[in-house]
Amino acid sequence: MASQCWRMLLSASLLLISLPSLALEAPTGQVILEIAGRIGATNAQNEAHFDRDMLEALPQHSVITGQPWIDGQSTFEGPLLRDVMQVVDAQGETMNVQAIRDYKADIPLSDAYDHDVILALVRDGALMRIRDKGPLFVIYPFDEHPELKTNIYYSRSVWQVARIEVR
Repeated sequence: MASQCWRMLLSASLLLISLPSLALEAPTGQVILEIAGRIGATNAQNEAHFDRDMLEALPQHSVITGQPWIDGQSTFEGPLLRDVMQVVDAQGETMNVQAIRDYKADIPLSDAYDHDVILALVRDGALMRIRDKGPLFVIYPFDEHPELKTNIYYSRSVWQVARIEVR
């Protein structure tokens, strides 16, 4: 049992260490996320562009949580925001997360590391469409950490995410 735990820990550590070294290839499908600013890995004129397949290729995580905008609890799935930031070699302190319809929120990069914040692609087993707050939705684990249930964190839960500027 202990050796199995150590193997899992070692595998997870190697994955986290290797994420920044992944080659950031150009997207082959429709771009659903652009990341710009203080990043070290790019694939499109000083920016990092991602299609759905690229984001789905990252380790996927799920969060079951409720939110003020959605009745009841939902299961959200997607990569951890910190994994996405590691892939682009984010070097700033703040992410300015921008929605399709001009909503913007500044999120400290530390939130991505302090909480298991995901960049959700899926809600309750279905890909999120624009009318469903997709294609990407910043999801905090509100129910696992009730201290996050404040207006500060709710304002950082951007839906219809299209772009992130790392500052």
